[in-house]
Amino acid sequence: MTAATTAYEVVNRLLRLTAEGPSEAMADVFAADSVFEMPYLPPGVPEQEPGREAFRVHLREGAKMQKFDGIDHVSVHATDDPELIVAEYRLHGCVLATGKRFAYDIVTFARVRDGLITWHRTYSNPLAAAIAFDAADGMRTALTAA
Repeated sequence: MTAATTAYEVVNRLLRLTAEGPSEAMADVFAADSVFEMPYLPPGVPEQEPGREAFRVHLREGAKMQKFDGIDHVSVHATDDPELIVAEYRLHGCVLATGKRFAYDIVTFARVRDGLITWHRTYSNPLAAAIAFDAADGMRTALTAA
């Protein structure tokens, strides 16, 4: 199996787990010293989760707030770098506190080495999350005050 095939398979495994998450099992495809980044999180929320166990805690806390129930529009792209994969997908689910359904369009970059993700950066629309979490008014207030 080539490195590109391995990276592709690892990212696809993560996507399968994501469709049923968030769950701590998602952390199992990450290296112990991996870096997980979500640059578009609200102010005050750390952008980076250093290490697999910190990511596992992030997932555990996320499972208290939202439930994922599927992904679609999946497109996984290899790059010239055999360790780097780009995935595009739509994540469906529900925010537990509000009962609101969501569909987040997501783009993820993942670096895979030795069958584990060592770096993962995910971009999604923060407005979609603000609406699902009933935080759009707070976001608007924060933006106009800035």
